[in-house]
Formats: sequence, structure tokens, C-alpha cells
Amino acid sequence: MKRYKAYRLTLGWQILIGLILGVIFGVIFYKNNTAITAMQNIGTMFINLIQMIVLPIVVSCLTVGIASMGDIKKLGRVGLKTIIYFELMTTIAIALGMIVANVLHPGTLIDIHSLHGSDISQYMATAKTAQHTGIWGTLLGIIPTNIFRSLANGDMMPVIFFSVFFGLGIAAIGEKGKILIDALNAVAEVMFKVTNWVMHAAPIGVCALIGVALAEMGIGALIPLGYFVAIAYVTMTAFILVIMGIVAKIFGFSIFDLLLVIKDEIVLAFSTASSEAVLPKMIEKMGKFGSSQGIVSFVIPTGYTFNLDGSAIYQSIAALFLAQAYHINLSIGQQITLLVVLMITSKGMAGVPGASFVVLLATISTIGVPVTGLTFIAGIDRIVDMGRTAVNVVGNSLATVVIGKSEKEFDEVKSKKYIATFKK
Repeated sequence: MKRYKAYRLTLGWQILIGLILGVIFGVIFYKNNTAITAMQNIGTMFINLIQMIVLPIVVSCLTVGIASMGDIKKLGRVGLKTIIYFELMTTIAIALGMIVANVLHPGTLIDIHSLHGSDISQYMATAKTAQHTGIWGTLLGIIPTNIFRSLANGDMMPVIFFSVFFGLGIAAIGEKGKILIDALNAVAEVMFKVTNWVMHAAPIGVCALIGVALAEMGIGALIPLGYFVAIAYVTMTAFILVIMGIVAKIFGFSIFDLLLVIKDEIVLAFSTASSEAVLPKMIEKMGKFGSSQGIVSFVIPTGYTFNLDGSAIYQSIAALFLAQAYHINLSIGQQITLLVVLMITSKGMAGVPGASFVVLLATISTIGVPVTGLTFIAGIDRIVDMGRTAVNVVGNSLATVVIGKSEKEFDEVKSKKYIATFKK
């Protein structure tokens, strides 16, 4: 007798179905507070499950990776390359967004006073706190005074800082440190196994998160700002296929191979609008893609703070969109100033809740746009956030390959074998 293997949908298809069902539920339960509360809680539970496993994976993988490097000079070189690469890509992303906004003029077609405003008080409070601390406060915040408090608060950069030094310390004591490396490797393997279990809940989490977003704002909120949303998405897509595609070509691989490998993570990041939702799987997959564990474990978590290409594109388009809507004509000099301000504020606000929106709050006043203007695009921020999160994820995966190849710590044979498994 022939045995027929039961057909199972891949995780990517399951998440896509969850996304579609979420849209349907969002339309059906528009302004239904009971359904909104239920979906909000289910979505929050899924995000909490992900956050539960993120830091143990970052600490274990990064510490072991740095210990395997064992050379502070090499670490310094990798760190410098990574930060320069992040800054270059972010600057290109901002410049591209500004060019597109200048060519297509999304704001001139909008009557800003006819739009319905949304509450942005939570962002205002965050912006005031973030501006008060400034860049120096951000830099000081990287150094933890209590690593256990940083772990409890989920502060990524202090945890990375500690893990780097912990890894270097393990390398410095030689043989005695091997027991810690073995223990941390075991922790990483356990957490990757837990990640695979948690991912089974992803379609439900996606359905709930999409559903609550649409149930709260409704499809109608998208119609007046549809052109702005479309321009943002087209620009982000062009950035991935053209700019990132060129970078990939320069370093001897295809951006489409990378997109094929991380397609499930792109869909999940898009659906949840949360980069953290895919961080554990990204660390696992990019290691299998060919980059060394040390490179992957350092570049991806750092990129979550410093390499937000999708956010940079959105911020530049949104700033010029609002300026055009208020009929504020910006000179070339003013736009260059805007670019510089966005570069600085995006780093100073990194890691704060709703960072992209908070950056806009801190930036638009420099070009004469009233802060009240942001209330008109706050309603569709969640929809655009989905796209910019997906771009951020692709950008960080690309960075691991670029840095890995530049350091000659990229296994081409391993990479080709891994890519082949996705082409079957």
C-alpha cells in the first residue's frame, strides 16, 4: 500500500493566512471594544513570548561569538566597519526618501485640514523624555550599571555591551573559559528549540495584531492618505531591490537568494510590525546562511538600534509630505539640514517606543511644520510601520553577509548548500 504524506502548510503560508484573517476580523469587528480587547491581548501575549526568548539568545550567542573571536583588535575593526556601514545605508535611505518626496509631491494633493487627527499624546511624552536625555544620554545608557536590571528591562544595547566584554573575558582566561562556552552554547540550542515552538503560535499572533489595528482605525482611515502610503511602500521596495541589490552584487551574492531564505521572517515582521518577533530566527538563519556566529551575533542585535533603513525612508518622506501639505517650500540647504537632523535624531531616539514617530516629532519643528500635523498621519502609522519593519529586517540580514564577507568569515559552500534547500 502507498502511504500518502499529509500536506502541511509552511509557516510562511500559515502566517499569510493569519494576516488575511486578521484583515477580515478587523473589518468585521470595527470599533467593537470587546473584540479589540481580546485581539489586543492575544497579540500582546505572542509578542511577550518572543521577548521572553530574545535576550537569552542574544546573550548566549553574542558571548560565545565574541569569545571565539578572542581578539579585541578584531572586534574593534568589526565594530567600526559595522557602524560605518549602518551609517552609510541609513543616509542613503534618508536621501532616497527625500528625492522621491520631491519628485512625486505626495503632500500637495492633500487638504491637511480635511483630515481626521489622532491622539499622539503618548508619543509627545516619549519625545520629551528622549530629547531631554539627547545623544549623550543615549551613549551613557549603553553602559549598564546593573546588567540584571538591563536584562529585566529588555534594554538591548547595555546587554550587548556587557556580552561583548563578557565574551572577551572568557577568551582571555583560555582553557578555564571553555566550560562557560559549552554552557552558553547549550543555552543557545535550548532557546532555538523554544523559538521553534513559539513560532507555531505566530499565525494566531499575526491575525490578532492585524485585526486590532484595522478594528481600531478602520479601512476608511487609509483612503485619504492612500497615495502617501503607496509612495512609502514603493520607495521601500525599490530600496530593497535596487540599493540593497547593488550592495549584494558588489559583495558577490544575489539579494533574491537572501530574500528567499528569510521570506517567512519578512512576512512575520511585516504582519506583527515587530523586529523582535524575528530576531531569534534571524540569528539562527544567518548563521546557516554562511556568516560566522560572532559576526551574526554582533551585527543583528546592534542593527536593531543603528540600522533602521525602513524607518529612515518613512521619516524623510513623512517630513516632506507634511511640509508640502502645509505649503512650506524648503530650499536645498534646508533639506540638507533636515537630512543631517534626521541622521542625528534617529540615533539619539533609537530604542525608544514608537521611535520612528518620536524622531518625526523631534525633527519637523526644524522645518517649520506644526506638531499638530503629525496627528493627521498617526492613524496610518501602524500600516506604514509594517513595511518599514520588514525593510529593517532585510537590511540587518544583508549587513551580516556584507560584514562577514569583508572579514573573510563567510562560508560560501555552506551558503550555497543552505540556499539550495529553499529552491527544492
